[in-house]
Amino acid sequence: MAKDVNAAARRKARVRRSIRARAYGRPRLSVFRSSEQIYAQIIDDEKGVTIVSASTLEKANRETLKTGANKEAAHLVGKQIAERAAAKGITEVVFDRGAYIYHGRVQALAEGAREGGLQF
Repeated sequence: MAKDVNAAARRKARVRRSIRARAYGRPRLSVFRSSEQIYAQIIDDEKGVTIVSASTLEKANRETLKTGANKEAAHLVGKQIAERAAAKGITEVVFDRGAYIYHGRVQALAEGAREGGLQF
C-alpha cells in the first residue's frame, strides 16, 4: 500500500493554519530535519524575514558533534536558537513542527529551546 505523497503537505498546511490562528503576532520557531541534520529558525511572518537561525551544519557544531542526526544535537540546536533569540529580545514564540510529529529530535529541540528560555 503506497503512502499518499500529499499527506505530508496536507499535515504541514494544517499545522501552519493552526499556528497562524493562535500566533497573535508572535514570531514562529520553525523546525526542519533531514536524515543527517536539523535546522531551526525564528521567523517574523508579518515582515517575512528570518530573525535568527541555528543548525547542526554550523562550523562550531560540526567540530563538536559526532553527528547532526541525534537527540543530543537537536537539544544543542534548541539551546542555541533560544540564546540567539534572547539576544534579539525574543522570549515568546509559537512552535511550528511542520509535518513532523512531536517526538524524538523535534521534541529534543523544543526542550532545548525551553531550557534556553523560550516560551511556547
